Amino acid sequence: MNCPHCTATSTRERAKKTKLGYAMFFCPHCRHIFNERTGTPFNYLEFPTDIVLLAVLWRLRYKLSLRDVAEMFLERGFVFTHEAIRDWETRFAPLIAEQLRTRRRGQAGKSWYVDETYLKVHGKWCYLYRAIDSDGHLVDSRLSEKRNMEAAKQFFQQAVDVVGHVPDQVTTDGHTSYPRAIRETMSSNIQHRTNKYLNNRLEQDHRGIKQRYYPMRGFGSFESAARFCSVFDELRNYFRSRSPMKAFVSLLQQRQAFLRRLAALKAFIQVAS
Repeated sequence: MNCPHCTATSTRERAKKTKLGYAMFFCPHCRHIFNERTGTPFNYLEFPTDIVLLAVLWRLRYKLSLRDVAEMFLERGFVFTHEAIRDWETRFAPLIAEQLRTRRRGQAGKSWYVDETYLKVHGKWCYLYRAIDSDGHLVDSRLSEKRNMEAAKQFFQQAVDVVGHVPDQVTTDGHTSYPRAIRETMSSNIQHRTNKYLNNRLEQDHRGIKQRYYPMRGFGSFESAARFCSVFDELRNYFRSRSPMKAFVSLLQQRQAFLRRLAALKAFIQVAS
């Protein structure tokens, strides 16, 4: 393992391990002693990295409150408070979202379906802009306090930056800000369709965030809402078992795919950090 202090490669593993069982190393170049988590966001945590990540994933993916997650781990012998999970979510949710966004760059199709839905944040309605492609894969999502031209432009620019290419076709509802936003942020050659019936697939896809959001009874702040919505959509897309729309995937295949992706997610999050 390379030294996180001087990046030397001539480190030696020590026989002693940390209290949580992580290997310890000694660097003869800078004389520092460190462990596997030194220099990562998971250093100094009182619990194993995989337990922390699992708590954050359960909180983000399932309809569980902070106290629900804490009670579930209590049965497994891990004692921490709901405030600890809130802190972990704040620290590691952006890391998860960033890694998933990076890994799906270039994978979205050329036909986008764009729409916005409503979420309540601190007693006020905000607008979650979302886009999927023709196979149902996530293009991007962005929470905005307003529904206007500037918000639409920012969403399209962010979507292009995340995906890495502009679409050939965009389907939206009849909101007047979309035609100009598409022309000015992407291209005037893009085919723009405005028909609410063509956008039914995205209207149905909104149910994912809506069903997860309703038990929470809104968000306390815009920052926490934007963070949660972003990583929720990324995780939902990552664990999606179907590649084309309406493709049949058996329950066994779904569960096997879920376990493979969960293990891969834990691995590359720990490596990336």
